[in-house]
Amino acid sequence: GRGFAFQRKQKIERQYRKLLKKRKSVQSQQNDQFTDTYPEHLKHLYLAEEEKMRKKRRRPSDDSVSPEEKLNKASDTCTFSYRSVTTEGKFKKKTSNQKAKEEYEKIKAERARKKEEAEKRKQQREEAQRLYKQKKMEAYKILCKKTKKGQPNLNLQMEFLLQKIQQKT
Repeated sequence: GRGFAFQRKQKIERQYRKLLKKRKSVQSQQNDQFTDTYPEHLKHLYLAEEEKMRKKRRRPSDDSVSPEEKLNKASDTCTFSYRSVTTEGKFKKKTSNQKAKEEYEKIKAERARKKEEAEKRKQQREEAQRLYKQKKMEAYKILCKKTKKGQPNLNLQMEFLLQKIQQKT
């Protein structure tokens, strides 16, 4: 149903929209403050230029359009050269989608790096455990050897202890 949480969500959305409207009105007031008055005989040129700039700002950058298509469009209109198309692309601000993709790629790379490090640590630990068990088994085999009569083989035990002492020094 539409319980308390839904109502709270709706309230927050309304407040956010209200805030956006306030910001837009403040920006439009600031823009009106600094508008230039153009001479009558040149007014149509300035207004056309402003319109072009507005359209440029509003037009979203399409990642799906290939550079060749951009070049074709530019050559069709004959107003832009190839250089202006490339320099324009270099200095464009990143869209939120592009920023999100970059952030996702960073996080993905970080996770992969961490996973790789964890895998290395796991392999090192397994290798250390394998070596430890192998040493233990060798020591156990030496210490558990018996004579024909079933008595512990003290010569082997003494040799083992001697080797241990020599390794430490």
